[in-house]
Amino acid sequence: MSQDIAFRDVCKSFGTTIALSHFAIAVQDGELVTLLGPSGCGKSTALRIAAGFEVADSGDVSIGMSSVIALPPSKRGIGMVFQNYSLFPHLTVRENLEFGMRVRRIARAQRTARVDELLELVRLGGLADRYPHQVSGGQQQRVALARALAVQPRVLLLDEPLSALDATVRVEVRDEIRRIQRESGIATLFVTHDQEEALAISDRICVMRDGRVEQVGTPQAVYRFPSTPFVARFVGKVNDLEVELRSSTTVRLRDHAMEIAIPSTTLSAGEARLLVRPEDVRLVSIREPQALHGVVENLHFGGATTAVDVAVTGTGQVVRVSDVTRAVHAGVGEAVGVILDTERALVTRQ
Repeated sequence: MSQDIAFRDVCKSFGTTIALSHFAIAVQDGELVTLLGPSGCGKSTALRIAAGFEVADSGDVSIGMSSVIALPPSKRGIGMVFQNYSLFPHLTVRENLEFGMRVRRIARAQRTARVDELLELVRLGGLADRYPHQVSGGQQQRVALARALAVQPRVLLLDEPLSALDATVRVEVRDEIRRIQRESGIATLFVTHDQEEALAISDRICVMRDGRVEQVGTPQAVYRFPSTPFVARFVGKVNDLEVELRSSTTVRLRDHAMEIAIPSTTLSAGEARLLVRPEDVRLVSIREPQALHGVVENLHFGGATTAVDVAVTGTGQVVRVSDVTRAVHAGVGEAVGVILDTERALVTRQ
């Protein structure tokens, strides 16, 4: 695969605030990469530098192996979709899609054919003559996406494009964006702070923090094998437990005598944190050997799965168990056991 867009050692500050620090990532042809992180981590700044709306302090951005850092936005071959869609209210859906092609003086017959193709792609064929206020929010977002694709850009940039939609429509449009991106085969950089969104839509995820890259990998790798405590805590749910590190392979929960096996660590003995996913905790009978004893504090019914909060006896800590098979039928206040599968757990001082 060729690299359709690449950031190399990009730095950007606003006064004393560092927005990007030696930021580097490449998006391959046909790939959708998500920049994921909390507000202020530099996600949108990276997109704006790629589009040419912000100037980097240092570093380079290339598209198709050629540097574009000195080019104006109109010369970079980029399509961009913003949070607020930015559709022209006085133009119909068809006219919105034609706008960029008119600016580039593309012939009418070519414009008409391209718009028809795009309307089919985004499944809005019957709405071509409506105005933006006459279609739903989800349909407006698809119009914005089609308009960005109209001029056949090399790279597509999506800056939190689903943030203005309600939860149900958001999932529907998210899946539509993924379908359209796959069918068009365009390299896409997608920005969000929503972990579920990133896990569902991405080929790879770039987790960012304070302008830096924390981890890049497939959704499965980032979720199942987080490389830093920040990634473990930010992407999905995690039990963050106070433990005493007894050896390189064992810990004990604070104020508890039972030792728990962990992946080998180079940390020295002492106080630490054990980070373990709720689905890596099993709810068992209190009579089960090696189980930590506790009491059910709360139940969170989620339809297909139920999360159970268990207060571990004598520790003052609560462990969440999810994806419960209901092999143990326990209600609030009942005594239960929990077993931690720590094969994928992280032990950290942070």
